[in-house]
Amino acid sequence: MIAPNRSYRVASYIDAASQLGYQLLIVSDSEHSLVSAIADGITVDFADPDQAFDLILQSIVGKPILTVIATDDAVVTLSSRIAHQLGLPHNDPEASRLTVRKDLARLCLQQHDCNVPEFSVCAFTDARQRAPAIHYPVVVKPLMLSGSRGVIRADNPEHFVAAAGRLEKIMAKEPATEYERQHFLIEQFLVGDEIAFDGFVQDGQLLPLALFDKPEPMNGPFFEESYYITPSRHSAATQQAVLQEIARCCAAYGLRHGPIHAEARITAQGVVLLEMASRTIGGQCARLIEYALGRNLEQVIIQMMCEQSPQLEPGSDHAGVLMIPIEQSGVLKRVEGLLKAQQVDHITDIEIHIQPGYELIPLPEGSSYLGFIFASARTFDQTLHALQQAHNHLQFVTSQRWTIEVA
Repeated sequence: MIAPNRSYRVASYIDAASQLGYQLLIVSDSEHSLVSAIADGITVDFADPDQAFDLILQSIVGKPILTVIATDDAVVTLSSRIAHQLGLPHNDPEASRLTVRKDLARLCLQQHDCNVPEFSVCAFTDARQRAPAIHYPVVVKPLMLSGSRGVIRADNPEHFVAAAGRLEKIMAKEPATEYERQHFLIEQFLVGDEIAFDGFVQDGQLLPLALFDKPEPMNGPFFEESYYITPSRHSAATQQAVLQEIARCCAAYGLRHGPIHAEARITAQGVVLLEMASRTIGGQCARLIEYALGRNLEQVIIQMMCEQSPQLEPGSDHAGVLMIPIEQSGVLKRVEGLLKAQQVDHITDIEIHIQPGYELIPLPEGSSYLGFIFASARTFDQTLHALQQAHNHLQFVTSQRWTIEVA
């Protein structure tokens, strides 16, 4: 398993591999051990992928590797290269690269006659000059970040120039290529409901695992994820249209083997793919799929990556999660109302991931959630209401962040 040191998924995969009786070898960029003695590890520098590639291959000589799993977008291409070299089922490295480079992905989908919004690539230095000629509203996006980071809606030239300037500052701090730091994507804003999808591509065929509704409108100016609820309440015909378009996009990318997570908009003109990653859903949201599958997600992925067919037992209830948004910047002092939130009917768990004393950074600059609220009920509306009610009980008390400049 190849995982950045910040990955949420390491512990879950270690536990899943142990439950299935597999030995897990972890490749990471951490200077310190990510795991205890129950898992071996290799330390590499992901900033130098060619050196990491050589070091990994040298370190696994003679080991019976069954599959290579990537936990996060940053390592999917490296994982594909390793699997290809070992002759294991994999996605072509170029196909994996399309899932992390938004501009190249849009060009690919356009060339294969998939549904795409109007789009173009712009240099940050050209933003002011381009602004008057753009047909608004549009969405400004970085070429390679995930989790809605740097994604900003612009409704007029002034908004556009400001959004581009804000994104340029974000990209200046990112470990990206020079081209990625100097350019950004402009896309037509699409009106319609958003939906999320998790599946697995096996021998080029898309196998659905879960479909999630996003009941809150995603209209900007920022696009932070919030509610996910499964199963979907959209009609069978709409759900089928979503699956068909995502399958077309997988084929266009050339994806052949491995998990995918996709986000799409259901518009009057059809389903349009927004993003697709060659990995599972991120963070603690993976727990939500357990309700849809009746099985631990990481166990299912390991088995499918090893070309097995796990037995799935979907539940009959609805399940949902609220990724608790960071609504204002500051330093977290305390969380109030947690006990009341936990006592709301149908709430199954609440996790607070940012501890007091840590800084809160909202989107588009931020990359974290305050935590997660989970619920399960007989109906979609009961599940959504429980999440909303629990969130209303929570109050995050913050203090102003002070900075000291040293002359």
